[in-house]
Amino acid sequence: MSKPVNRILVSNDDGIDAPGLQTTIKIAEQLADEVWVIAPMEEHSGASHSLSLSKPLRLEECGPRNFAIGGTPTDCVMIATRYLMKDYLPDLILSGVNWGQNIAEDISYSGTVAVAKEGTISGIRSIAMSQTVFFGDPTGFPDPRFEVAEKYAPDIIRKLLTAEWKPGTLVNINFPHIEPHDEPKIRITAQGKRDRS
Repeated sequence: MSKPVNRILVSNDDGIDAPGLQTTIKIAEQLADEVWVIAPMEEHSGASHSLSLSKPLRLEECGPRNFAIGGTPTDCVMIATRYLMKDYLPDLILSGVNWGQNIAEDISYSGTVAVAKEGTISGIRSIAMSQTVFFGDPTGFPDPRFEVAEKYAPDIIRKLLTAEWKPGTLVNINFPHIEPHDEPKIRITAQGKRDRS
């Protein structure tokens, strides 16, 4: 199958060293020949669509087309589209894969979703991805099953890219906490509100 995009920008809010970012890079490499990584130096979960306005931004080159920014997830997209990639903008922006789901009101606070928001503002198709974790495990702190996102995201994204997107639309995908060999059901939903009962 021919690759639907030529150039992808990958970012996140969990930081340049986050395991979920490595998963997103693997997903992007299945979709495009050229993958750029521009992510925060440190975790910025819950940063929403904030900018760094009161201090200079530090840029560190970590490898070919791989940069860490001393700022927020939104800063990363702005530096990518207005500086590092301004002459060859990405065809697609992928954000995540976030540690934990982004649903309901969480979307308003999410730095993962903010990457996709900023990409959408720039007129670039953008997708935020999050891996649900299960907190009922008595063995301790839950580990996200990023292999679920890695397995199912490429085909889902390929299908999304064949569809027409209305201007100003971004996509937010949450992968379930299942075994990688399980077959998840794909549902298209609207943003809801948390059940507080």
